[in-house]
Amino acid sequence: MEEIETKKPEKKEAPKKSIKSFEYDLFSQFVTNDEKHVSNTVEIWECIPKYFLTPKKCEELRTPTGHADPYRWDYYYRDTEFSVKIQPALVEEEDRTYKAYFPGPTEELVEEVLKKILSDQNFGIHDPEKKETWVKFSLSMIHKELKLMGRERNRNQIKHAIEVMSSSVLTLYKGKKEIWRGSIIQDLVTVGREEYLSDTDSLHVARLPLFISQSIDQLDYRQFNYGRLMDCNEQLTRWLYKQLINRYKQANTMNSYHFTYSNVVRDSGLLQRSTERKNRQKLISALEELKTTGAIISYEEEVRKEGLRIIDAIYNVTPSLAFISEQKAANKRSKDAIDALVIKNIASENQ
Repeated sequence: MEEIETKKPEKKEAPKKSIKSFEYDLFSQFVTNDEKHVSNTVEIWECIPKYFLTPKKCEELRTPTGHADPYRWDYYYRDTEFSVKIQPALVEEEDRTYKAYFPGPTEELVEEVLKKILSDQNFGIHDPEKKETWVKFSLSMIHKELKLMGRERNRNQIKHAIEVMSSSVLTLYKGKKEIWRGSIIQDLVTVGREEYLSDTDSLHVARLPLFISQSIDQLDYRQFNYGRLMDCNEQLTRWLYKQLINRYKQANTMNSYHFTYSNVVRDSGLLQRSTERKNRQKLISALEELKTTGAIISYEEEVRKEGLRIIDAIYNVTPSLAFISEQKAANKRSKDAIDALVIKNIASENQ
């Protein structure tokens, strides 16, 4: 993961009109017969633990006045140690006091919807020269999509999530060195506050993190079954599903995918229950949900012990035929995009 920006960037203005981008065209094209149920995952961005703090944990972190200090979590990405510090958003309550909120499950789902909206070129702008990517949306669009996917949130919850996503600040470290700082959505531009609160059809625009812009330019993203992701009730299930999509690219019935319990604890941030037994139960529950949603057909648990004490566990999962087919489609889509870019570059050199 390269160093991207070490200072909080100055506020930028959204482009007034669409910008022609061949790479963004490729980002918007899928290998599927049903574009409604596919989207893009950007591993380099989504590997950063952002949504793991539960409401109970958030309440524990708040002071008597409702504020909270930043929270830091260590994790690994591609065998390299990173950490993320999350500075919560201070949101004004109805009594005009301010309360700290960390990003959580609702913000996670809203982000998935925004990335889905981004794949529609009517609502996305990508500027390859400035390395900026913007998404246009309305509260009604997000509400309609969440409802369609069985994850309905009311408009007040969506407005709150947008505020938390734009006001909380993530600081990313590689080892001890700060390499990036920013929000989940940046440079949010809305209509006037009164209109914003009353007109849910008004379009807003926000800049997405530089990780997403770079991934579009470098074709470093992956098609996946967005409908299945939104069917997952548990956050841990969605996290495991993304791991399978990004790391089990050659899925087939002859080779299973395996991972360790300790790595899930370390990298997801989603196993923070009071005992290891409860954490393992939560992981088993997520694997069962992956079966229910049709991503895998089975899994096996191999417990590692020192004496009578369980020190770790290895899980081997067998993919479903549907998941194998989806991974093949994602591989073809990636190959087609690379081939198209190569042909374009050759044509440009010969002009």
